Amino acid sequence: MSKISYRALFTLPVIVSALGFFVDVYDLLIFSIVRVPSLQSMGYSEAEVSKIGTFIFNSQQAGLLVGGILWGVLGDKKGRLSVLFGSIITYSLANIACGFVQEPNTYALLRFVAGVGLSGEIGAAMTLVTEIIPKEIRSLGPTIVAAVGYLGAGAAYLTQEWFEWRTAYMVGGGMGLLLLLLRIRVFESGLFEEMKQSKVSRGNFFYLFSSWPRFIKYFKCVMIGIPTWFVVGILGTFGNEFGKALGIAETISPGKCVMFIYFGLTAGDFFSGPLSQWLQSRHKAIGYLMFCGAVSVGIYLYGGISSPSVLYAVCFLSGICTGYIGLYLMMVAELYGTNLRATATTSVPSVVRGMAIPMTLAFQAFKPSLGALGGAALLGLLCYGIALFSLTRIEETYGKELDFVE
Repeated sequence: MSKISYRALFTLPVIVSALGFFVDVYDLLIFSIVRVPSLQSMGYSEAEVSKIGTFIFNSQQAGLLVGGILWGVLGDKKGRLSVLFGSIITYSLANIACGFVQEPNTYALLRFVAGVGLSGEIGAAMTLVTEIIPKEIRSLGPTIVAAVGYLGAGAAYLTQEWFEWRTAYMVGGGMGLLLLLLRIRVFESGLFEEMKQSKVSRGNFFYLFSSWPRFIKYFKCVMIGIPTWFVVGILGTFGNEFGKALGIAETISPGKCVMFIYFGLTAGDFFSGPLSQWLQSRHKAIGYLMFCGAVSVGIYLYGGISSPSVLYAVCFLSGICTGYIGLYLMMVAELYGTNLRATATTSVPSVVRGMAIPMTLAFQAFKPSLGALGGAALLGLLCYGIALFSLTRIEETYGKELDFVE
């Protein structure tokens, strides 16, 4: 039996993909972190901040949905690297522009454009890394990318602590433009270069839905990911509202909630890849973490939390239990052929992020009758129930050969 080399985990494409995801997470979450102070500085009340903030957040998520389809198709038609370059230019410039915004409509438009750009980063990076790493250690590649990337949330929070919110946006955009210099030396996926020589159709988004089984497979891929944005988009983003509902006297910072969730995601992703390698299964590793995540949500909402420190600790725990995103996106990449792999792997997480729109709307609709805690509990039950059911009905991909087309 030949000795396994781990050298592929430390090649330039993996390192640059990890750094790219770091900037992507920073720029993706910066609005959630500066939502309250940025809108308060424009003179809005607490009630207006909640309403307007939800609108701007949903604008960003809509951009993610649109961009996920756009960049996914381009990734299979033009190559993984074209997406990595195009997407980072788009979201970097949009984030710099956010530093000059003066009113909510322009703010929402710029977050939409930023969302379009941000949607291309993670899917293209995960597709590239999944294709260039040997199947024997494939679980570890996306784990490194995701774990390093999620530290961007901590960087975003610390930046807005040290600087004014406008400066925080400019720092994120500036980091993205600097990253372009590193990307110049990254090479394209060999599987994609081989596939380009054939006449097979590439990047046909609608082919994903051309038959009922294909539609159901894509739908299940999306549903498996929705708990991730329930934790970030509901429990983290609206942490200040849950703090009040729990009777915590001190004001809870949504930015801190998001930061601790993402610190947990970093730890969870470092753990989930080796766990999948040890279990020799994607299903079991994701399923165990998802179940623990559902339990952590129950603790968050009904565990009798009475202090900010305990709430932030539970946010960290929820992040650990949700730290299967790198593994999950690798599973999506393994499910699809080379001619549709970027289309699926880029669009699926963007659709998942877009699901934050109906989730936030449902949460707002549930609150009047069920309260913040009851509304979140009902929504969480639906999200985790559908996700676990979908996971049990999808193909196991551990060790799967990727040299195939649809």
